Amino acid sequence: MSLDIYAADEQSDHPVAVDRWAALARAALEAEGITSDTEVSLLFIDEPAIAALNERFLGKEGPTDVLSFPIEDEIDRSGRSPDEGGTGPASIEAATGHHLLLGDVVICPSVAAVNAVEHGVTFDDEIALLVVHGILHLLGMDHMVDEEADRMERREQQLLDRFYRVPPLLDPPS
Repeated sequence: MSLDIYAADEQSDHPVAVDRWAALARAALEAEGITSDTEVSLLFIDEPAIAALNERFLGKEGPTDVLSFPIEDEIDRSGRSPDEGGTGPASIEAATGHHLLLGDVVICPSVAAVNAVEHGVTFDDEIALLVVHGILHLLGMDHMVDEEADRMERREQQLLDRFYRVPPLLDPPS
């Protein structure tokens, strides 16, 4: 059984290193205890596509940088709603033997590029943050309340420090 990250670049505005971001998503999931029998999609899409999702699922006009679509296990729900901070993997009993479809993280690189300039960071820094942010949403974290937002931001920074902002190796002695 495996932890599967399906990543795709479905936009042409800003090139993205799909394999790099899939590896970051995998590292974040593994650090959160998700190591097998799980599937996540990581999609990079253009502004019109993410704007349509933003309006459909959040009722907000215009493009956004990232949306997370946790796939819930509750039978009475219809459809998926992004950024709800779903029940997360703890709600699935291990005894079911089912492959857990955790959800989808959808990122808009062109919005991320604008945000990177506004935040004074590199494009890659912004994409890394969005990948980790989206993964944490799939795992049930949210930022609707200040305490939860602080907890989520701390965890984002810990994961980024551990898996993205890795200090370069020292040059070996000559």
